[in-house]
Amino acid sequence: MKKQTPFRIAQACLAAIGLLAALAANAATPAPVALSGEVALRPLTPQDIKDYGLTGAQIANGLSAVGVGQPVHVEALLDYRIAPVGITNVSFTLTSKPVASAATLKASPLGTNVPTYRMVDRTSRQVGGRTLLIPDVVGQYVVTISIGTITNGTTNITQNITAGNYMGASICQMCHNGAMVADTHGPWSRTLHAKAFTDGINGVSSDHFSKNCVSCHVVGYDTNSLASNGGFDDVAKLYNWTFPTTMAATNWAAMPAALQNVANVQCENCHGPGSEHVSVAFNTNAVNWPRIGVTFAPGACSQCHDSLTHHPKTAEWKNSRHAIATRSPSGPTRQHCVRCHTAGGFAGFISNPPGVAYQTNTVYEAITCAACHDPHDASNGHQLRAAASYTLPEGTTVTNAGLGALCMQCHHSRNGDAVTNITNYKIGKPTWAGGSSFGVHDSTAGDMVEGVNGITYGKFIPSGGHSSAISNVCVTCHMQPVAATDPGFGKVGGHTFAMSYTDANSNTVDQVAVCIQCHGQMEDFNLVRKDYDGDGVINGIQTEVQNLLNKLSTLLPGSAYRADGNYVGDGLVKTSASTKTNWQTKFLNAAWNFQFVSVEGSKGIHNAPYAVGLLKASIADLTGDSNNDGLPDAWQIANFGSLTNANAAPGATPAGDSVPNWLKYTLGLNPLVAGVTVPDGVIWGGANGTSIVNPAGTNTTLKVYTAAEVAFDTVVGKSYQIQGISAVGGTWQPIGSPIPGTGNPVSYVTPMRAKTAQFYR
Repeated sequence: MKKQTPFRIAQACLAAIGLLAALAANAATPAPVALSGEVALRPLTPQDIKDYGLTGAQIANGLSAVGVGQPVHVEALLDYRIAPVGITNVSFTLTSKPVASAATLKASPLGTNVPTYRMVDRTSRQVGGRTLLIPDVVGQYVVTISIGTITNGTTNITQNITAGNYMGASICQMCHNGAMVADTHGPWSRTLHAKAFTDGINGVSSDHFSKNCVSCHVVGYDTNSLASNGGFDDVAKLYNWTFPTTMAATNWAAMPAALQNVANVQCENCHGPGSEHVSVAFNTNAVNWPRIGVTFAPGACSQCHDSLTHHPKTAEWKNSRHAIATRSPSGPTRQHCVRCHTAGGFAGFISNPPGVAYQTNTVYEAITCAACHDPHDASNGHQLRAAASYTLPEGTTVTNAGLGALCMQCHHSRNGDAVTNITNYKIGKPTWAGGSSFGVHDSTAGDMVEGVNGITYGKFIPSGGHSSAISNVCVTCHMQPVAATDPGFGKVGGHTFAMSYTDANSNTVDQVAVCIQCHGQMEDFNLVRKDYDGDGVINGIQTEVQNLLNKLSTLLPGSAYRADGNYVGDGLVKTSASTKTNWQTKFLNAAWNFQFVSVEGSKGIHNAPYAVGLLKASIADLTGDSNNDGLPDAWQIANFGSLTNANAAPGATPAGDSVPNWLKYTLGLNPLVAGVTVPDGVIWGGANGTSIVNPAGTNTTLKVYTAAEVAFDTVVGKSYQIQGISAVGGTWQPIGSPIPGTGNPVSYVTPMRAKTAQFYR
């Protein structure tokens, strides 16, 4: 072995010290967050104008294609964690515009009180700056945004904006009729949008249609003097058309054909004006074609569906979890996740039959209107993208869900059937399309409502009646209508999909109106039904199910798991199951059921019999106590023939000596043999070997005295002292030593011999 010289040793020591210092510095100073710079074209809806005091402002569609004279609010966004003092530059430059244009970028009229539009951006992005562009001639405009920071990098972003004139659906039909490209015009013509103005002005769809409704029922309506772009108001002015005083069946027919061409909710309401898009047919504007807005963002829909109180859909959606769907399961490497986590991914998944290859859209967008509703097709009710049936990944075809079948497309266990998942997980094989993870993934509501895909241990697990008794299943309850006068309006029901909300006093309020129709008067979802957890107290369903979850979690392996078959549960309550491939199958089975009920979220409300049955079955498999009464099934069956025999109950005294079964089991006594009752207890003698378990084979006498059990829940970090008195008004005295809290229930037994009465606290 070569010997180091002292000099080399010193060098090595200095290098090590330097390395440690560098590591310490890195640990103390985390790397700067990514700039995450991006541009957003912010919509401005009728409700925005009301909420932020922008009276007189023009509505903005948030699209990259707008009518001449209509506003484009350009925002620069960056990571919210970057301190404002660290932002050195946010600038906007109009780098290109049509030759005839005199447009310039203007200061944004949106104050700092106006947040960015997408709800998910409000929790992850900050507005670095804003500008306003109002195009003055048709053509393409290019805005360049520069963002600079001290420690988080710099970026330059280019945004193309197309200004055009409105053409009407008759022009769109020339190509989008199935002859040249897919037929979207034909299916659209059968939607309610296609006759939104026709039915209104003819008095068919409403008894209160008025000129105030026109702007949302026609194309390009904007009475601002700059907005001369072929929209409905421009054509109406050209033909001197005025809104009729009476809604009658002849009104539509009496309108000029040119005005009819830009009436109703058409292609350009959602895609922006089409003149620049159409011009490519003549090869005059091929650069950056298609020069039309195509997006899953909610702004286009919110131009009309965001005006309280009569048009609450956007306001409701903003309070939904769909609006804040996390960004992480998106992007080029997450093609298996986007089908449920992004609007474009979901629409692509629904639009393509199973097994058919298609180009997956992995670009992030929250679950917006266009994710679930097809703007071009009314084949399904409410223009939903899916019909009323769905085959869950575990194999069950659901035909009774009605409109709720669309919800089940995502709200199910992604990982197939339970047995296959567990089998493959143990040997490292794929458990779903994107990997080999264990468990049900999130949101198992579809499986739970239908009562499928739990580990049943070969037993019949009963299921509740929600799936068969409630039409449209998920939709009927989660989208229940809520009156504008209800405190929960906009917070629950409708497109919030929520069943509970937090009131002004920070109290959780369950929206039980739809439940009362079947279940009668109730205040919340925690209905009192049965003692499901077997603790002798009848609590609400949700409390009972949570108690069962807690009980099962104490039996699941913790960090001290041993794979040799000798592991015993640590008794600690857990909120999740951290499974490992070397867990015994019995523990993985139990972990599946624990996850299945836990992540589903309703705690028994969707299907109480099934949730309770699965948890009890898992507890029974790990403890041998299927009815969860604290006594082993085998012991009860051996002594009483069945678990349902009244004499088999833990508190029963079938021998008539007042000593309950649970105590006799604990002491190893035969529950059918009575002891000799004496004033302060009961005595058993073991001479005949039948009345007391005595492995040593010697005669033993056992005396059981009366006692009291004090049971209570504990919290980690607290200490508990039991106290007692023999008469009301006496002085409380400590009983035993202080008991440290563990987070688990504690049972303390204290003698009652020679005490006629005793009170405890």
